[in-house]
Amino acid sequence: MNRPKLNFYPVVLSVIIMLTSQSLYSAGADHSASGKLGIVVAGKPAAVESGLSILENGGNAADAAAASLLTLSVVQVGAFCIGGEVPVLVYDAARQNVMVLSGQGGAPLDTAAINWYMKNGITGNSVRLAAVPAVVDLIVVLLQQFGTITFQQAVTPTLALLDAGGPSWYRDTSDGDTIETGRNWYAELAHTLRKLCAAEQAASGSRNEKLKAVADCFYRGEIADQLDAWYREQGGFLRKKDLAAHHTRIEEPAMVEYRGYNVYKCGPWTQGPFLLQSLRLLEGFDLKVPGRASADYIHLVTEAMKLAFADRDEYYGDPEFVKVPMQELLSEKYTLLRRPMINLHKASQEIIPGDPIKMEAIKGKNRYVPVQGGTTTLCVADRWGNVIAATPSGLGSTAGCAGETGIIHGTRLVSLNTWPGHPDCIAPGKRPRITLTPTLVLKDNKPILAISVAGGDLQDQAALQLILDYIEFGLHPVEAIAAPRFATRHHIGSFGQDPPDLASLMVNKSIVAEIIKDLEMRGHKITVSRGGIGGAAMLLVDPVSGESEACGSAAGSVKK
Repeated sequence: MNRPKLNFYPVVLSVIIMLTSQSLYSAGADHSASGKLGIVVAGKPAAVESGLSILENGGNAADAAAASLLTLSVVQVGAFCIGGEVPVLVYDAARQNVMVLSGQGGAPLDTAAINWYMKNGITGNSVRLAAVPAVVDLIVVLLQQFGTITFQQAVTPTLALLDAGGPSWYRDTSDGDTIETGRNWYAELAHTLRKLCAAEQAASGSRNEKLKAVADCFYRGEIADQLDAWYREQGGFLRKKDLAAHHTRIEEPAMVEYRGYNVYKCGPWTQGPFLLQSLRLLEGFDLKVPGRASADYIHLVTEAMKLAFADRDEYYGDPEFVKVPMQELLSEKYTLLRRPMINLHKASQEIIPGDPIKMEAIKGKNRYVPVQGGTTTLCVADRWGNVIAATPSGLGSTAGCAGETGIIHGTRLVSLNTWPGHPDCIAPGKRPRITLTPTLVLKDNKPILAISVAGGDLQDQAALQLILDYIEFGLHPVEAIAAPRFATRHHIGSFGQDPPDLASLMVNKSIVAEIIKDLEMRGHKITVSRGGIGGAAMLLVDPVSGESEACGSAAGSVKK
């Protein structure tokens, strides 16, 4: 990633920039920004301002993303927490490639803990459902591999917010409960973050070695000791050895070409390839003919998603533990077998995975085992052409803060299951197959779109429609975000493995009654959503002019 010469001003000026930056935001609304010098779109305005303060001072997209993530972990806690997770896609303008940073922790390493889950299930929101906290190491690796600044510089805007004071409670957005911590967790988290800064400053060696000291303090040092003691006190299963073993994997993305665009997703430890499979199925149809909000279009896209969901639920899991036939699932041969299964006049009433190994359209024996939480958004582009898409999350735990660290944990292990032989069955150290799924779209090896969506199983359904909005119908971010969307629950739920709602179809309230009636005649079970379907952030880059535009809950651009 391009590494500009930095010119960091004193902290006071940095905070002033945060408070005066050009962000557009109104609670409950989507807002836009545009510019050539850098742009941030995120779930909260304070996170936009933190990212912009870094860009204003000469930092690049990775630096700004690190600062924005740290702020989101405070101002949107419940949707995202520092004890949570965040998969990241990075377009590096210098190398002209896309890489994945797997900011996802795994299950405990202790086999006795795994046996407990297998016996008792993976439900609830206690600390026993926490995966290893992944955010701090993700930020360290993001800065090491692609950034230019120190951890202390990245955390400065967040420390300013924490020092201003905050509540003794936080809201768990997975069920809307307010969790009382009983203490000033803002001050405690600030103290923890300053310990990490002190470790960085005390370390000798290069910038990267100093950044490593931050991760060592959190995962193998003083903070790890505090967390270990708290896990034991709370009856949790994580231990210091789990923290010490954690590392952020740098991976190749999954990718397909669609109408001349290259669409990149994280691998099958997320649901990301589901979107790619859906695009492969849809590229055999002329989507412009029926029109974007027509019954034919909604039906066709929904039926393609059902087939891709069936394969997601059958095959996806942590590829370090199971062999996921990703190449076969995205192949032309398999796509040609599956595409004719889309009935243009009738809604499917079944879960129908295929068999990409035997190259059969329908698996001989379908596996269906009967048996949404918090997420936020972040996309960043800088003046050098670097682009980042991230989907931060931290399904809220009701366990409160970890001792006196101010660290709140997520409950992401709920996305694993206890079905022996299934790719997503819990195992020591295994990453859950998560719904978190950022997207990058390139054309002629230049970034065009960055997309981040909150909403669990809705995430890639919304992202798919945003991609089609741009490629097929020419909608830019403001238009695409505002356009009516639809979604199905014709899949196994990703949080507790809820059984599918077969033939379900949720449509936005702006879809007219005549279209709804047509869809019902095809066998869809319609519900009407009064709100948006998936909370989306979308960033568009013009590769010729360098102008970027973005729309989301909060957006802002560098103006000088």
